[in-house]
Amino acid sequence: MIFQVTGENFFMPLASPNKTVYWECICKLFSVMDHQLSFGVERDAVVEELQYYFEQAQAADLPEDEIGGRSSRDQANWMIRKLEAYGWIDIETDKSYVQRVNFREYAVRILRTLLEVEEGRRVEYQGYIYTIYSLVRSDTQSPGIVLLSIVENTDMLITGLKNLSSSIKNYIDELTKYRTPAEIMDVLFNDYMENIVDKAYHRLLTSDNVSKFRPEIVQRLEEKSRDPEYVRQAAQELSAIREIPEEEAAELVYHLIHQVVDAFGSMDEILSEINHKNAQYQRAAMNRAKFYLIGGEDIRGQLKELLSGMSERILAEQMDLAGIYRIEFLDGLIRLYSASVLDERSLYKPIEGKKAFKPEAVTLQDVDPRVRNEKMRRMMEKLEKVLDPVKIEHYVDMVLGNRESAASSEFPLDTDEDFVKLIYIRLYGQRKNMRYEIRLGDETEKNGYRFRNYTIVRKPRRNS
Repeated sequence: MIFQVTGENFFMPLASPNKTVYWECICKLFSVMDHQLSFGVERDAVVEELQYYFEQAQAADLPEDEIGGRSSRDQANWMIRKLEAYGWIDIETDKSYVQRVNFREYAVRILRTLLEVEEGRRVEYQGYIYTIYSLVRSDTQSPGIVLLSIVENTDMLITGLKNLSSSIKNYIDELTKYRTPAEIMDVLFNDYMENIVDKAYHRLLTSDNVSKFRPEIVQRLEEKSRDPEYVRQAAQELSAIREIPEEEAAELVYHLIHQVVDAFGSMDEILSEINHKNAQYQRAAMNRAKFYLIGGEDIRGQLKELLSGMSERILAEQMDLAGIYRIEFLDGLIRLYSASVLDERSLYKPIEGKKAFKPEAVTLQDVDPRVRNEKMRRMMEKLEKVLDPVKIEHYVDMVLGNRESAASSEFPLDTDEDFVKLIYIRLYGQRKNMRYEIRLGDETEKNGYRFRNYTIVRKPRRNS
């Protein structure tokens, strides 16, 4: 159990009302100790660092009932005593009677993880894949240790992919928070594109693509599993490391190899789910924006106004989903009545008996060519307005001309249709099969349209 290692009070500082000052002091101590040869620093040096922190104007204040109002040095010593009591640090006295402050081993691990979460660090899939690829190709005298490293990196790679899939799902779930088309477009093209697509998803389809290395990784691992000498040497090492018999260690070698092979085999399902969720998120964001833009007196416009009014009422009165039945104006929308007599005009449709089928003569009508041509013209206009990847690529090629790249602000932007084309260029630019790629820039404004500028770069043509 975790609390048998850390102690029951370890997480109390980060869950207390003073969590901000605790966290900032812990980070301050860690930054000081991280640059030393060990995680041990003389107590006087630690006190001076915390004293300097409490003297700063931007430092979080401690409440009066704790130690607020006292000198900054008293606050620094109080903080050290508290962190020692909670199990974050340990104070030891050396032979020279100098006290040294050390972070506990488990505290360092937990703190590094929390800092990664705070800084929003993303998994570098390429690093894990290259490490696994290099390890399976290496001829080493320590096959057992190398095998454990392969398993560890594979596990971290799979965990990173699953976290990416979960992150996209969370963005889909959070779409309901946004109420205006501007907010939806902002989170789609800024937050989502920057944190998910540009940092992880795009690299996963290009430089970090698993498919480039997987065949050789799987092939070499299967060859190792059929090599008796490799299994014997790896089993000897694992037997000493895990303190188990060599027969059991040999079974463990086979198990670990097949575990890695199965993990690489199941990656297709994870990658497929990531691609599906990415497309689902973009589609959901666009559909939600379209929903808020719909208006008018037709059925779609009226339904939109009705649903928006219901949503605003539910949010204003903090109802749950069952609260929809307590909205008064819904009572007048649907009217049900009872009928005591059934006839042709009632809801009941009488059963008709079997009748002999008598086909009617089909009369050919000459279609007015003008009406037909008009309908064809309208249909073709409607099809021309439908944007797909092929039309977007053609549009990009036409605007770029002989140039290899151009900023999006250089593209035509005179109508709403031009702006919609810029949006689709940005969306389709993440697909690896497109003939162009995009590079983000700073926010700009042109002809009343405000958007994040980006550069469209034509990809080198592949030799057929």
